[in-house]
Amino acid sequence: MKDVLRESLRTVLNPKSVAVIGASENENKIGGRPLLYLSRHGFKGKVYPINPKRAEIQGFKAHPSLADVPDAPEAAIVALAGDAAIEAVEQCAKRGVRTAVVMTSGFGETDPVAGKAKEKRMRDAAHAAGMRIVGPNSQGLANFGTGAILSFSTMYIEAPPMDGPIAIVSQSGAMSVVPYGLLRARGLGVRHSHATGNDADVTVSELASVVAEDPDLKLLLLYLESIDDPFFLAETARIAHERNLPVIALKSGRTAAGQEAAKSHTGALANEDKTVDAFLARHGIWRARDTAELVASAQMYLKGWKPKGRRLVAISNSGAVCVMSADAASTVGMPMAKIAGDTRAELGKILPGFATTTNPIDITAALLTNSGLFSQILPVLARDGAADAFLIGIPVAGQGYDVEAFARDSADFARTTGKPLVAAIPQPNIAARFKAQGLPVFSTEYEAVAALNQFLSHGELMQASKRRAAASMHAPAPAANSSAMLNEAASLKLLSGAGVPVVPYRLCHSADEAAAALAELGGPVAVKGCSADVAHKSELGLVRLALNDAGSVRMAFEQMKQALADHNARFDGAIVAKMARGRREMMIGARIDPVFGVVVLVGDGGKYVEAMPDLQLLIAPFTSAEVREALGHLRIAPLLTGVRGEPALDVEAFCEAALAVSRLMMDPQSGVVNLDLNPVLVGAKGEGCVALDAVVYKTKG
Repeated sequence: MKDVLRESLRTVLNPKSVAVIGASENENKIGGRPLLYLSRHGFKGKVYPINPKRAEIQGFKAHPSLADVPDAPEAAIVALAGDAAIEAVEQCAKRGVRTAVVMTSGFGETDPVAGKAKEKRMRDAAHAAGMRIVGPNSQGLANFGTGAILSFSTMYIEAPPMDGPIAIVSQSGAMSVVPYGLLRARGLGVRHSHATGNDADVTVSELASVVAEDPDLKLLLLYLESIDDPFFLAETARIAHERNLPVIALKSGRTAAGQEAAKSHTGALANEDKTVDAFLARHGIWRARDTAELVASAQMYLKGWKPKGRRLVAISNSGAVCVMSADAASTVGMPMAKIAGDTRAELGKILPGFATTTNPIDITAALLTNSGLFSQILPVLARDGAADAFLIGIPVAGQGYDVEAFARDSADFARTTGKPLVAAIPQPNIAARFKAQGLPVFSTEYEAVAALNQFLSHGELMQASKRRAAASMHAPAPAANSSAMLNEAASLKLLSGAGVPVVPYRLCHSADEAAAALAELGGPVAVKGCSADVAHKSELGLVRLALNDAGSVRMAFEQMKQALADHNARFDGAIVAKMARGRREMMIGARIDPVFGVVVLVGDGGKYVEAMPDLQLLIAPFTSAEVREALGHLRIAPLLTGVRGEPALDVEAFCEAALAVSRLMMDPQSGVVNLDLNPVLVGAKGEGCVALDAVVYKTKG
């Protein structure tokens, strides 16, 4: 059945026949606009307007009902209001329609109870007949390659379509066409522009996985308000990787206010933002911050460039632009290439003596008198292995400058070397010459560098994703009805059995046992109150450190017992633990996300972890190499390799501990739903690591 349902989505992108239920003669109504588009943009299939009051609509023969159509349409548009839309969907299912695009609003996006119940009624009727539903509250689907424009968007009038290698798949109707308009304004063609609306049946991720199969695509853009089915998003990434198809996603709801707005917009359930970041990065999907970034680098993805690095060379006839280009590169974290000595010497023979041959390269106002400078220096730079990408900045040009030559030479250079080249040109008439040569042009140095950096960084992200061991999407465990916290001793025992190194300890139930534990373990020791009612002990005075004599240990035991009694907490005993030595306190946390499954956190530890978090997230399953890569993104990353004469830390041991936690969390028999190891004390390389404290939550029963 799943294959049948998925095939229906392939069909709706190129249907042989389309019914428009609620068809209108008025081209500016929801039921009239799709008919206009189907006739205007070359749709070659049959079109069946459904309207009992008319014999003909917009030149098409109309039919009183779906039952009167001679053949079952492969696709149907539902443009009726209220409960009539539900009845129309049920009629579509009975008639044998493959996919219904429901444009009607007023369902789950406005009423999360009754509206969702109506959506379920439509979905159940559809699935019983093997039919799919796009929507409700959908602006529609548009495939400009086939002319199947099942949409009512006004944008396709304001920005006339041109088929091209870009696809947009969005939950939001507006965000299916706003990027389309921006891309068309840049002269770029768009093949797919789809909006799934409330995702009551077909989700944006599932539709994207079908769109990604289009062999002519070179760029796939997504707008997501929720990720309810990460399997299909991972499947989209898998298909895209096989075809070297870049995927960029704009996931809204980064803030609490945005998450609340997303709920009211599409009835979406917002996912924790950092988890979304980790998931997208794992699958090689670049996450754009806003609409501008979603489309900023689009032209670069279409050029066929195969960059080998991110080292930038900036060239300008202005010293100020050179400085601002270097500033922009530094801001986005893009390294400036160090020009080789022989390259500089060769440049010096071409450029005037007052020009700058270091990077950025200032060719000065000499460009006015010698328009051949670009064509002379670019081949020299092409031979320098340190140069991966180029920025040409021309703040002012015009009369007296051979702009056509500048643009032609730049385009020839990019074409012959295969190295990315962007231009920063604020003058529209000058920028137009470079655009005519097919080069990406931006108004400012920062815009150019930021877009170039995104393109290059995304390439690295995709390669890193491909290098990871193939792993299927780990299904989330069923949500637990309730869970209970284990006390620290039980938590440490469970973790130790799972292969996590824990501090040597003894759980003591009397002062005599505590003193005996000191003698067994050897001092100094820590004494901690143990209770399944208390997660954070230091705030309650339940920790005593560096105790060396039996009297102090006995006293600490009694203090722990009294402190827990004072706070009406259970006394499960006192832990006597060997004081461990190490170089850095770090932490490992884990939880079961209801959407993404097991999520593991790694990062800096200690008592300030909540006040100054420095963490990275990983979606299980993952490898030791992926943990190491995540640690490299921490603010404390330089400390892990050793600074100012300090030794490097035992990162490998910490990575293995994180893997052990991941395996424990993925084991459905463990019952663990949440855990926190803080601190995990990491020693110098070869000294290992050890968990000093742990809190574990397990399902009850």
